Amino acid sequence: MEHLRRRLAFIVLATVFTLAGGTLGFVLIEHYPVFDAFYMTLTTVTTVGYGEIHTLSRAGRIFNSFLILFGVTIMLLSIGAMTQAVVEIEFNQLFGKRRVKNMIDKLEDHIILCGFGRVGRGAADELLQAGAKFVIVDREEDRVERAIKAGMLAVVADATRDETLRDVGIARARGLVATLASDADNLFLILSAKSLNPSLHLSARAAEEASADKLRRAGADFVFAPYNITGHRMAQALLKPHVQQFLDFTTQNMGLDAGIEQVRVAERCSFADQSLAQMHVRRDLGVIVLAIRKASGEMLFNPPAEAKISGGDHLIVMGRPEGLRKLEQLLMEVA
Repeated sequence: MEHLRRRLAFIVLATVFTLAGGTLGFVLIEHYPVFDAFYMTLTTVTTVGYGEIHTLSRAGRIFNSFLILFGVTIMLLSIGAMTQAVVEIEFNQLFGKRRVKNMIDKLEDHIILCGFGRVGRGAADELLQAGAKFVIVDREEDRVERAIKAGMLAVVADATRDETLRDVGIARARGLVATLASDADNLFLILSAKSLNPSLHLSARAAEEASADKLRRAGADFVFAPYNITGHRMAQALLKPHVQQFLDFTTQNMGLDAGIEQVRVAERCSFADQSLAQMHVRRDLGVIVLAIRKASGEMLFNPPAEAKISGGDHLIVMGRPEGLRKLEQLLMEVA
């Protein structure tokens, strides 16, 4: 795109220079009024050929001869450059769309991020950092271009339309994040997405608290009100600064080499039906088990050492990245 901008700038500057030079020449040599001089220059370089407005002197005709040669050459070059630029743009868009479509067609178990505004950019950064597969859908071309420049897969489209969701592989997706501008759009998006893929996990942004319940009833698994959450966090930062700092460390990697993850226990894992004490995850891996979400949906917070895990459970754990990776590998091993 940069070379196209430079080419367009050259065309504009060359045209302005030619018209200004011709106008000035006719004013100085033939003493034409400014408008007549400009009109004479314009008809000359565009090869319209209406004839001389006023009879030219010998010097004027010599000047006009050079103006014809130079001006017509500049105009032809400008037309050629503009045509080439238009053709390049069309080809770039065609091949770009085809390349993006091929990449989307290969996606499976991915996340669809609808909306790339302030909230959407935060979600995209988190997904990118986690190494998750995702595609961004936004109506604004400049936002999509910004996402692509950041190395993300993005398309310009209306996320509330069923054909758009099908094009980005909603049938193969594992989740969708709705961060559109209005709650009405997010509500319509969730209804459409849930009808196309009932097993899809949905996370939605709500600008108004009253909309949160509607989004949940529509099928959203998680609903976040950014303004409300920010207000609570700001107050907690003053009331409980150390707690807030700890949460920032664990959720935003602000200087602490540790994180919180959820790890699934494989159905036939070798550790199934063993207690936390028997696993020795804290001693061997340096990982702390904060909670166990049982396959039944029950959440066991701060589980005791004798608590047993089963296939299908999820462990909410905290530790260093290498310890978390080792634990994930152990719980995926089949006995």
